[in-house]
Amino acid sequence: MVDFHGEVTSEKRAFGFYTDGKVTAVIGSHTHVQTSDSEILPKGTAYITDAGMTGSVNSILGDKKESIINSFLTGLPFKLEPEDHPAKLEGVIIDIDDNTLKAENIETIRVFE
Repeated sequence: MVDFHGEVTSEKRAFGFYTDGKVTAVIGSHTHVQTSDSEILPKGTAYITDAGMTGSVNSILGDKKESIINSFLTGLPFKLEPEDHPAKLEGVIIDIDDNTLKAENIETIRVFE
């Protein structure tokens, strides 16, 4: 399994096809927004551009809104401060063939507190 921690969708997608059949899964991360493109690629690799985020729903990327908004408005650096509840958990569940190690199914999950 590969966690592709990247910003650009096209890079993640290209890497997914490049490694199709060579790895069981390519799971994108970094943008913190779960995408709706989970699939099994033609040679058996599970793929999603971004699995999503685990953290506060009422936040910016899991951190306190005020600090990040202030940084955008002033251009000044800020200290990351995790936001409190309510929380969500996002990710994927992948079914894998025990013999071939190819993915058989990929399903997105999203659970709210």
